Amino acid sequence: MDERYSYKKAPGHAGLRRGRVSLSNTVYLITTTSENRESLFTHFPAACAAARCFEDAALLRSSRMLAWVLMPDHVHWLLQLGEADNLGDVVSRLKSASSRHSNRTLGRTGPLWSKAFHDHALREEEDLQAVARYIVANPLRAGLVKRIGDYPFWNAIWL
Repeated sequence: MDERYSYKKAPGHAGLRRGRVSLSNTVYLITTTSENRESLFTHFPAACAAARCFEDAALLRSSRMLAWVLMPDHVHWLLQLGEADNLGDVVSRLKSASSRHSNRTLGRTGPLWSKAFHDHALREEEDLQAVARYIVANPLRAGLVKRIGDYPFWNAIWL
């Protein structure tokens, strides 16, 4: 193979960032897991502390949280990126603040979230409400509750 055209795979988390772009006003489905998939958010005060951050206007700035669900070991956000925001920066602010507040309630220090996150930019024709319903139904599919109304850690703007 001609070396000029060889593709070198980026190792680890750097490979997830390859090709990632931030498009203003685009809606992204974002998933990030707790460090080592530890079920930190079964601790009610820690989950409350994290959840408060997900709709904090100071953290979101020009972006808008459309829907979210916090599971025991991960979170899903449906986020519309604002004009002045970069996707990585918004995710970093949300992860940093929720780590700080949750760690305080847990009496621990160190990383709370894994370094990486998965994002999917939604196409214009995708039904945002259907995606939001899918997100908030996670606790039902995981068998955590029988009715979504019984699960305290989710929200959607369509309520």
